[in-house]
Amino acid sequence: MRLFTILAAALFCLTSAHPGVAAPTKSHSGLITMTFDLSDKSSTTETELWLPYPVSDRDQTISEVKIIGDYAASAVYTDTAYSTPMLYARWDKGATSRKLTFSFKADRKEVIRRDFPLKEAVWDPADYAQYLSATKSAPIDGEVWIQAAKITAGKRTVLEKAKAIYDWTCENTYRDPKTKGCGVGDACAMLKNPGGKCADIHSLFVALARAAGVPAREVFGIRMGKKAREEITTWQHCWAEFYLPGYGWVPVDAADVRKAMLTENLKLEDAKTAEYRAYFWGGIDPYRVKLSVGRDLTLNPPQPGGPLNYFMYPFARTGGKVLDWLDPASFKYSITYTEK
Repeated sequence: MRLFTILAAALFCLTSAHPGVAAPTKSHSGLITMTFDLSDKSSTTETELWLPYPVSDRDQTISEVKIIGDYAASAVYTDTAYSTPMLYARWDKGATSRKLTFSFKADRKEVIRRDFPLKEAVWDPADYAQYLSATKSAPIDGEVWIQAAKITAGKRTVLEKAKAIYDWTCENTYRDPKTKGCGVGDACAMLKNPGGKCADIHSLFVALARAAGVPAREVFGIRMGKKAREEITTWQHCWAEFYLPGYGWVPVDAADVRKAMLTENLKLEDAKTAEYRAYFWGGIDPYRVKLSVGRDLTLNPPQPGGPLNYFMYPFARTGGKVLDWLDPASFKYSITYTEK
């Protein structure tokens, strides 16, 4: 009864002033429109554009997909490692106009996954090797392994370890508003200087979890607006999930805990901080759309320059150069949310 009271209070207190925090709503929907105009870029070579392509799953329904543009060719592909869908478009060398609009309606559910079984199911780590392995920016040996061992000392189950790592992440990281975009997600750098944004904080959570033998992954997405129409070009967001054997994937969002603490000037010992921590352990709000999963991705067709750290922003190259996806103004793209 006390837990129910705490969670109810958390939901009541979370307001629209913080776009990542849940209001007392169980679902949310709207039209997301991504507009690109690469016409002013060099046309000495072909121009290519890759976009995360959201799909329906248990927690979201994607519909009313529209793709309009003057491209020479386009298709929807997936990468080979994670089966992450992506929209690909190409303009031929010399094209004077290179425009594309990608829109879709998203119906998103609030996710609450805390009805954990009393006994952990028997499982084989080999079945989840992909989510127990190191990535380029998130190793699971060295200092990461040492820290994970300290955090989970005395913990025996996957759930106990995941909770200990979530609590440690909430208590020992902080949101650094000066971080560009969502951060690069370098777990080792975060151990040395634990300030960053959502990709940084959750890359650290995932690395520590995997080092402790807990299957985990980052989820990359974008927040939806709460007004009738809003500009959401820079509203990308990353959260995390861990796999509980016999139960399934469980969401956590330590980054939104730290964002709320910064926004509302909260301390770790404040009651409201405890409410946020309780909510984002196994719970995420409905104001977000999942776009992709996976690190060190090779896009399809393969992009230049080696594996992509993560796929949450548009990726494009033209005139032989990769455009800066963290600078929408020079890249020439915008993303809007419309209530629907």
